[in-house]
Amino acid sequence: MKKEQLEKVLKDISNVKIAVVGDFCLDAYWFIDESKSEISIETGQKTRPVKQQRYSLGGAGNVTNNLAAMGIKDVWAYGVIGNDPYGNEMVKIMREAGINPDNLLIQEEDWSTHVYTKPYVGDFEEGRIDFGNFNQLSVNTADQLIQKLKRDVAEVDVVIINQQVLSGIHTEYFKAELVKVIQLFPEKIFITDSRNYNDFYDGSYRKMNDTEAARLFGLEKDVTDVVLHSEVKNAALALFEQFGKPLFITRGERGSIIVDANGVKDIYGLMIISKVDTVGAGDSYLAGAASTLAAGYSMEEAAEMGSYVAGVTVQKLFQTGTASAEEILQIGTDPDFIYTPELAEDIRHAAYWNDSEIEIINEFAKAPQISHAIFDHDGTISTLREGWEYIMQPMMMKAILGEHFHVADEALYHKVHTRVVEFIDKTTGIQTLVQMKGLVDLVKEFGLVDEEKILDEFGYKEIYNNELLKMVREREAKLERKELALEDFTLKNAVKLLETLFEAGVTLYLASGTDEEDVKNEARILGYDHLFKGGIYGAVGDVTKEAKKMVLDRILNDIGDSNNAQVIAFGDGPVEIRETRKRGGSTVGIASNEVKRYSLNESKRTRLIKAGADVIIPDFSQLPKLLELLNIKA
Repeated sequence: MKKEQLEKVLKDISNVKIAVVGDFCLDAYWFIDESKSEISIETGQKTRPVKQQRYSLGGAGNVTNNLAAMGIKDVWAYGVIGNDPYGNEMVKIMREAGINPDNLLIQEEDWSTHVYTKPYVGDFEEGRIDFGNFNQLSVNTADQLIQKLKRDVAEVDVVIINQQVLSGIHTEYFKAELVKVIQLFPEKIFITDSRNYNDFYDGSYRKMNDTEAARLFGLEKDVTDVVLHSEVKNAALALFEQFGKPLFITRGERGSIIVDANGVKDIYGLMIISKVDTVGAGDSYLAGAASTLAAGYSMEEAAEMGSYVAGVTVQKLFQTGTASAEEILQIGTDPDFIYTPELAEDIRHAAYWNDSEIEIINEFAKAPQISHAIFDHDGTISTLREGWEYIMQPMMMKAILGEHFHVADEALYHKVHTRVVEFIDKTTGIQTLVQMKGLVDLVKEFGLVDEEKILDEFGYKEIYNNELLKMVREREAKLERKELALEDFTLKNAVKLLETLFEAGVTLYLASGTDEEDVKNEARILGYDHLFKGGIYGAVGDVTKEAKKMVLDRILNDIGDSNNAQVIAFGDGPVEIRETRKRGGSTVGIASNEVKRYSLNESKRTRLIKAGADVIIPDFSQLPKLLELLNIKA
């Protein structure tokens, strides 16, 4: 969706009415601080002091909470709670959130409010303590709940059916009675999200994950198994034929699949670089999708909205998070998608062009007519900064560990190391200042450095840059002294490609996340700065200004939207690939081995395909074939 369309959807869904009938639960987070522990006189055991406690809605409650946070006008809850403090807390939270709890019934006997108690020591979640596992719904309570729902169905736009636990409201009797309600209102949209009864509730739409879909289709899948795209697609088609109603099938970071009378369609997943907590993500997706359907939008638009809501909430740690309209607008206005994840993660499926090393991800509809070419610098043309990650990695670890750097135990050291390596891998190719902003979050996340000693992103960038520039300056000096030559610090045939495009009349642009003056200086030293008639662009010291996005905007605005197909981007990082694809240009991902200056780096290949590359090459060694593919006369 464009920003204007997304704003309209958010406005329209604020006026809908949604009923949620299901297993309402409470998530209890107990944060234990053992520094205040003592030995119990009665038991002789150490006590577990709770420093902080936090309660939030779970199960069907999390669905209602997500709906309310999005700004839905009327959210009505239909379920059962116990006559206990946790039930009272649930009702209190609902009223404060703007959720109508008047249809939550209290069953006096054989029922405790469902609670998931999660004790945390540091950021480690210990064994859960659960309430409600022995609940038994009475026929009388079931009848009351059905009557309340039947009374209100005509007034709402969508009914969501949630099933979270086996000891909840979904007894055989209740399920049969609920199906009768669905049949009474054939024009009303009911959406079922059930852990155990997805094959029930005929007449409803369904939302499930890929593992659940595969199992319903008859495939033996464990929760840890990868469900292939082909398996999900086949399952979707078969289940739509079986149930006769549309389905949403979620796939985690791989996005989702929708199926209705129009067939199967893939919805892209979102690239999230921060640490994530996927608990409740399915509820968030459901809330976004259901509310969008309730406002009269299509399955595709509903699934896209579901992705945005889940994309916000997975970034909220130690809570079953929600997403406000403002947060949804922020993530959905300029989203970063994950493209073709199966191909990206399995090189065995690669398809090569004309017996070459040129991998085709998306075939060109017609021969390219290139007039503008954008090049990333480091790792695409130049290898002057090869090894930057080995400077950034220890620098980040020192920043996170602080005074604990030399004394941290092995477990903590490796935990930080793993987190840093993961972060660098995810953020490779983006502006250094943004990476340093992420470092600030990492320092705060681990909590090993006093607040007043934590630097901002500019302070950390200065430390990193100083270390990196030492290496770069040494290499530049070797070039100046002619101890090393141009080919020692450029990718195979990269400069020859620049010269060929220049001679062919293509306007060249250089875009980098490195500081602009440094990029210009390095291009001058390497001897090809004069080829970039379109300009050389780098970071300008402002985290709100992304150098690569700025140059893309300028190029595409200059040539006009109708001619975006004349632009091509070459890069080994996700940003230039992703942003050019958004604007309709062509993209060549350079999965380069910067040490050898030729041959394939499979990790880069994975990142670049996920970013949206049309073509993947390891280097420019097969230049004649590449020029032929790009319709450039040498």
